Amino acid sequence: MATEVLMPRQGQSVESCIIVGWKVKEGDKVAEGQALCEVETDKATFEVPAPVAGTVLGIFYEAGADVPVLKVIAAIGAPGEDVSGLRPTTAGVRNQESEISKPVAVPVTEVKKPTPAPRLLTPENSASAEFDLIIIGAGPGGYVMAERAGHHGKKVLLIEKQYLGGVCLNWGCIPTKTLLNSAKHYVHAKEAPEFGVTTGEVKFDLTKAMAWKNEVIETLRAGIAFMMKKNKVTVVNGEAKLLGPRKVQVGDKVYEGTNVVIATGSSPFVPPIPGAKQPHVMTSTEILSIDTMPKTLTVIGGGVIGVEFASFFSSLGVQVNVIEMLEEIIPFMDREQAKEFRKALKGKVEFNLGCKVTAIDGHTVKYTTKAGEEKSIQADIVLMSVGRVPNLAGMGFEEAGLDFDRRGIKVDEQQRTNLPDVYAIGDVTGKSQLAHSATRMGEVALNTICGQRDRFRMNAIPWAVYSMPEVAGCGYTEEQAQAAGHKVKTASLPLTMSGRFLAENGKRGPGSVKVIKDADTDVLLGVHMVGAGCSEMIYGAAVMIEAELRVKDIREIVFPHPTIGEVIRDTMFQL
Repeated sequence: MATEVLMPRQGQSVESCIIVGWKVKEGDKVAEGQALCEVETDKATFEVPAPVAGTVLGIFYEAGADVPVLKVIAAIGAPGEDVSGLRPTTAGVRNQESEISKPVAVPVTEVKKPTPAPRLLTPENSASAEFDLIIIGAGPGGYVMAERAGHHGKKVLLIEKQYLGGVCLNWGCIPTKTLLNSAKHYVHAKEAPEFGVTTGEVKFDLTKAMAWKNEVIETLRAGIAFMMKKNKVTVVNGEAKLLGPRKVQVGDKVYEGTNVVIATGSSPFVPPIPGAKQPHVMTSTEILSIDTMPKTLTVIGGGVIGVEFASFFSSLGVQVNVIEMLEEIIPFMDREQAKEFRKALKGKVEFNLGCKVTAIDGHTVKYTTKAGEEKSIQADIVLMSVGRVPNLAGMGFEEAGLDFDRRGIKVDEQQRTNLPDVYAIGDVTGKSQLAHSATRMGEVALNTICGQRDRFRMNAIPWAVYSMPEVAGCGYTEEQAQAAGHKVKTASLPLTMSGRFLAENGKRGPGSVKVIKDADTDVLLGVHMVGAGCSEMIYGAAVMIEAELRVKDIREIVFPHPTIGEVIRDTMFQL
């Protein structure tokens, strides 16, 4: 029976590959592993090997054909075998009657509502509008997009109801990382004698740490304001209301733009738990402004935000409990590494998994375990950290006919909404609640508006938790890769394999690297890390996954020595 040769699945985002050329012809005898043809994606070029030895009985697509992955492109078997049943009948494939073929169209998923084509920014269609671009929201999606557009000479209006930088700069990414850095200095000072440095009594001054946090925020706000001025972006403070395509109202004034971009972000979600409205029950916004360090803290929610605050307070001697409804913390994290991470925090943070909070009675947090047992914890402060919801209310979206639900505004891969010339980026789309995702979405939307081909791809978005130790990842976890239909192969190494990591973190320093690849194609699918400094290294994994590199390609990349990052490369040799 003849063996089918399939167009391999080359990376997570690849739907089809173009055949560059064939290295064999029908009737040739080939050895197992011999290159049959060369194919390319928009990221890489690679060879398709023969899965078995035998005779090439059929070549079903000509050079230049764009073939969906997992389609049969050739057949190998014994001379004389009938492979007519394997020949595709789709128009454009090679058959016995025709030596000329046309590329096979990639299947297109049916879309319920047609997405309007973008209105390209040209002098003809923007002359009647006051601005080329109106952006609602000055977070990392909005202000970066405004800067990029202004740099290219576009007339941009940026509307922000509070502060430049949005939640990320003012109540999220930056203030939390500033406080975590102060805590790391404190921990390093306490551990310094192990490395030959003797200090006096080490104290943490919350007032000074908060003052430094505020100084960092104000400095960065001023930097954004300077960049807006430099790129001739008009900034208006106030609450925006979408009046439909091209028109946005702020106060009594209506502004008109050729394109409108919604970048309104998200807010902390507070579930309807009895007692949740007490002063000592806080979200991530309020807890960033406390003036007294609590003795006990209970965190409701074991996601990124909750774990970072748990790490911060526990490192300063606060007794911390985390109550999480799911069976594991940080739901998108690799399960093996999540366990390793929790082990690293053992003795500092108490995790209560599979538990549900039922009420907050004064300073008593009541919850039930997965076995149905009722328990309680005393806490000076309760941090509500169960997720965020998109900011959708009070901005005229429903009246304008915008398509959205409670999860966010519906957009396509170019960030286009159902309204012509209206785009949405960042948390408000519900796609990815990461600042760098919002920035990338803004770039995709701007490129689309300017007529450049681009799309937002989710497969290579890195993430990081800036705790102690840090955790980071990019691409599929082992579980996700298997669920997606990949035959996977994994390998792991401890970070103590690195001389630098050992020197800086000691023998007990927690840390590891885990890599996941497709066993059939050798393509890297995911990299996941636990340990100090991994947030600064994960971008390298993002490059590898975005470029759809094979493990054998990565093995040829030279990493500097001694670095912690070279453990990523070393792990590739374990596959």
